[in-house]
Amino acid sequence: MRIVLMTSSLGAGGAERVASTLCNEWAKQGHKITLIATFSGGGSAFYPLSPLINVVFLADLVPKRKKSLVSYWRRLSVLREIILSNSTDVVVSFLPNVNVAAILASAFTRIPLVISERRDPASQPASRFWEFACAALYRFSDVVVVQTEGVLRSIGDSYPSLKKIACVPNPLPKNLEQFWRKDSTAPRRILLSIGRLVHAKQVEHSIRVFGMLANSHEAWDLHIYGNGPAREKLASLIYELDLQQRVFLMGETTTPWDVMAEADAFVMTSQHEGFPNALLEAMGVGLPCVVYDCLSGPREITRDGLDALLVPLNDQAALMQAIRRVMDDGALRKELGDRARVSVFARFGLEVIVNRWAAVFRQAGVVG
Repeated sequence: MRIVLMTSSLGAGGAERVASTLCNEWAKQGHKITLIATFSGGGSAFYPLSPLINVVFLADLVPKRKKSLVSYWRRLSVLREIILSNSTDVVVSFLPNVNVAAILASAFTRIPLVISERRDPASQPASRFWEFACAALYRFSDVVVVQTEGVLRSIGDSYPSLKKIACVPNPLPKNLEQFWRKDSTAPRRILLSIGRLVHAKQVEHSIRVFGMLANSHEAWDLHIYGNGPAREKLASLIYELDLQQRVFLMGETTTPWDVMAEADAFVMTSQHEGFPNALLEAMGVGLPCVVYDCLSGPREITRDGLDALLVPLNDQAALMQAIRRVMDDGALRKELGDRARVSVFARFGLEVIVNRWAAVFRQAGVVG
């Protein structure tokens, strides 16, 4: 089968990680893969890619110009040429703006088109223009893939007249099974947060709650990995609460699973998510997790809180109680972490998710 997958970039984001993981596995299975990064600024691949994959950066084919209808039309024309020249069996696209481009570029080709919506439109709307474009054009795709059952039930309210909708969660990365929480006997224990430092992640909730527990839990530190526009504000909060010796902004990491394996617990306090890879991977490493019950993803990933401590959204008092439980109870940390690892590998292992994508291709009418 010849698959063309389009995504905005091949940087360090969650959608890019999933696209790279799927393309590597499909290439390993013998499929012919063309992976297109549509971002006009170009870039490079953050995640390792199989040499069997034909990687195309659209910026290398279309000179960067000021945004205009002419430049956009040129980009669509080049995308269409790539799709047609590859004897493509199916086109897959990730993210709203890329989905719209994929629909326009493949129009009237009769090549099956699967678009993947990586967010919950009800809680994470795009700009007004892209919401209008998605609502107008998504109906022309053969299948719309979403990441959670909750979005599966609600996406028709945002985008009417969709032909088919399927739920396919993100897969765990293939090599994650080699990493396991170490049950460290070190004198310092680590509460871990990983994610982009933006307003929606609400990392300040974790900092404030940790600050309330710090004096009674002197062996614990909070390590925060990630960068973003909220970093300066978070640094000021740490200083304001006099937590410089207990809360550390660690910056980005290229080895998140090593970091997770060295930690003792994981916390996530997002206002909303699409499908939080950091939570999924922390559970896969066997970390006990404390997470806000936000839209969308955490409730389904944790099986309604069976495999982690699921806290009502923005309830900082409940968050403090949950973190205190995890800090105080080593047996609970082990029980939650062990159960989480078994659970997510059974439901989100790469082979399981790749089989679900194969079912989606059949839904779309792909032959091959």
